[in-house]
Amino acid sequence: MARGERRRRGAPVDGARAAEGAARGGPARRESRGGVARGTVAAAVLVIVVLPLALTLSGSWLLAWHRARRAVTLHSAPPALPPNSSSPAMAPDLFWGTYRPHVYFGMKTRSAQPLLTGLMWAQHGTAPKLRHTCEQGDGVGPYGWEFHDGLSFGRQHILDGALRLTTEFVKRPGGQHGGDWSWRVTVESQASGTSALPLVSLFFYVVTDGKEVLVPEGGAEGQLKFISGHSSELGDFRFTLLAPTSPGGTTPKYGSYNVFWSSNPGLPLLTDMVKSRLNSWFQHRPPGASPERYLGLPRSLKWEDRDPSGQGEAQGQFLIQQVTVKAPFSVEFVFESGSAQAGGDQARGQLAGSLLTQALESHAEAFRERFEKTFQLQKKGLGPQEQALGQAALSGLLGGIGYFYGQGLVLPDMKAEESEQKVAPALFPPVPLFTAVPSRSFFPRGFLWDEGFHQLLVQRWDPRLSREALGHWLGLLNADGWIGREQVLGDEARVRVPPEFLVQRAAHANPPTLLLPVAHMLEGHDPADLAFLRRAFPRLHAWFSWLHQSQAGPVPLSYRWRGRDSALPTLLNPKTLPSGLDDYPRASHPSATERHLDLRCWVALGARVLVQLAEQLGEAEAVAELGPLAASLGAEKSLDELHWAPELGVFADFGNHTKAVQLKPRPPHGLVRVVGRPHPRLQYVDALGYVSLFPLLLRLLDPHSPRLGPLLDVLADRRHLWSPFGLRSLAASSPFYGQRNSEHDPPYWRGAVWLNVNYLALGALHHYGHLKGPHQARAAKLHSELRANVVGNVLRQYQATGFLWEQYSDRDGRGMGCRPFQGWTSLVLLAMAEDY
Repeated sequence: MARGERRRRGAPVDGARAAEGAARGGPARRESRGGVARGTVAAAVLVIVVLPLALTLSGSWLLAWHRARRAVTLHSAPPALPPNSSSPAMAPDLFWGTYRPHVYFGMKTRSAQPLLTGLMWAQHGTAPKLRHTCEQGDGVGPYGWEFHDGLSFGRQHILDGALRLTTEFVKRPGGQHGGDWSWRVTVESQASGTSALPLVSLFFYVVTDGKEVLVPEGGAEGQLKFISGHSSELGDFRFTLLAPTSPGGTTPKYGSYNVFWSSNPGLPLLTDMVKSRLNSWFQHRPPGASPERYLGLPRSLKWEDRDPSGQGEAQGQFLIQQVTVKAPFSVEFVFESGSAQAGGDQARGQLAGSLLTQALESHAEAFRERFEKTFQLQKKGLGPQEQALGQAALSGLLGGIGYFYGQGLVLPDMKAEESEQKVAPALFPPVPLFTAVPSRSFFPRGFLWDEGFHQLLVQRWDPRLSREALGHWLGLLNADGWIGREQVLGDEARVRVPPEFLVQRAAHANPPTLLLPVAHMLEGHDPADLAFLRRAFPRLHAWFSWLHQSQAGPVPLSYRWRGRDSALPTLLNPKTLPSGLDDYPRASHPSATERHLDLRCWVALGARVLVQLAEQLGEAEAVAELGPLAASLGAEKSLDELHWAPELGVFADFGNHTKAVQLKPRPPHGLVRVVGRPHPRLQYVDALGYVSLFPLLLRLLDPHSPRLGPLLDVLADRRHLWSPFGLRSLAASSPFYGQRNSEHDPPYWRGAVWLNVNYLALGALHHYGHLKGPHQARAAKLHSELRANVVGNVLRQYQATGFLWEQYSDRDGRGMGCRPFQGWTSLVLLAMAEDY
């Protein structure tokens, strides 16, 4: 099941459709007028009785309307990034990129109406399958980026049955429109010495999403000489598919060609459109060899499905060139910018053949050198296997950066006095988002709490990329300072999300992990980072203020995650999706009396970081406002009073709770929650796990704190959190350990090892291991042992499967959940580098 949407509860589908209908000018709801009063007296009585009620209802409606409007109004603070920061004029080297992480290989521009390119392929045989988008269960893999520098170069390997595909790209600056780039796709057989080599078709396509013009120039049967085009952002440009050759060489290979051209059917429909046009009429006839039948496109440059109204041009064009070749072979696809070619550099030449080979090798060597200089794994004594894992972790994260543009659906935060008002989800304004994604196959979109962990790694490699990503996320603030937890922007992102999970609720928060890379920026004192933070400060302040105020708990300095599931009869423990820890056990009976330990620690961290930032920037008013809050939240006495559970010997949540709950079969309803005795009462929640460690994880305790020792005890105890593969998310001693949350809801944060929290734990142990105190030696020893366990297991699983995984079993270390998961699991690189 999905994480992070993570089985998120959305608004009803009908509500989402109503909002979309309203946005398009259609009615969301029909109303009728009542009849006419029949008498003056009756009318007067009606006015006397109804008017006060109407005024009350009207006021409540106006409040609801005002709140709903603010939920989908962008924040008024100046943007953190300069205007048009994604344009080719402002950032030419970032304009093109592999910003379509959900496809196996593709590139597009950072634009609201981008020019997109991509690759499909099919291995012909008994049951050929057209490959295009990364899917969890399509049998492709392992696959992933061996190298990717986040900017100009990448090399990826994809295993598909008997095939091994290598996709490479390199960009070359020049001109005013983002420069040139070239692809090389190499197809080989996995097994050496194979006599029956497969026949393979590669499909290279170009899609326009607006008013760009594409003009294909036909050549021999089914073959294009080139595709020329023009757009306002790219100027004049040309695509050329070069003739196939032997891998890495210049020996020509015979190819059969097919082509298809139509209006853009919508990006989610590209695969189905190609499948529907393939037929088996074609034969591959290399000289001196027996012909082979293959599935091919119509082999015609006739524009199919042209709309006589002319709207086809407005919705864009889809042009795809198919080349069919006997493996092994290489094919190159070249994009040339007109302004770059007109720049006067006559020696520039087409980036193809030996020139492309030289550029790829040069970039690969530069990547290796920069990688070692940045992370120093070899210097720290790590071997080639660990270095290869680290390079793949970084490259997979950078290769998973996407550029999205669109409108999300938002349900406003309704207060108690407005709760009776029926408010449908509304469309947020169109916004761009430049972000890494957790998983190309399962979560190819932006997740707020994941991104803070992503940027911890990206920032070490390329601080500029982090500033871009953070600036885009802060651009999503609404008028109240809220950022949606999950960003589903654009058709390609939306089609991969079930309708019930599309709606984001403006009352729900998420851990403010973006402040983790902000804290690292402050430590680095990079002038460019500080200049960015100065621009970003009003938005960071607004975001933190919203979190602090909207999630305030029942008593001062306590906090409560809004948005817990109701106590449904099918749920063992109502989930808390906004916390990011989904099914981690909380109070058995949700109520407004709850105090959530992890949220309080996040707010304490946020206050501390914001005060440090305000002090560096000279923001005296903010220091005066936030300083007392940070001091109060940092006082261990207050933390003790609210969250130390003497009977448990650890910090804990507080709420209306009983541990006498279990799922029992009750035909015909399936598994149903049964609550026994003792009945729920206000008490500390006995759920020892990640939440219990948060004062340690976020380094909120003094090294001499009397609470530090007990936390190290439970962390290191094999009966509780310690495993040979990393720290468990929930203690093995807990009654919820490994338990399903419903009949169809397997355990998620109930024992599995997660890399993001283990990274925080490693950082905390490293921190306390370098501070004088009674626990210094023990913290240092635990750091060394935990690091060996975590890194060793991730390495073993990577070598065995070729993937980084969403989570790892605490029982045998095997990778679990979705894969590839090169979001926060890529933090294994920083753990190897001991960079916290």
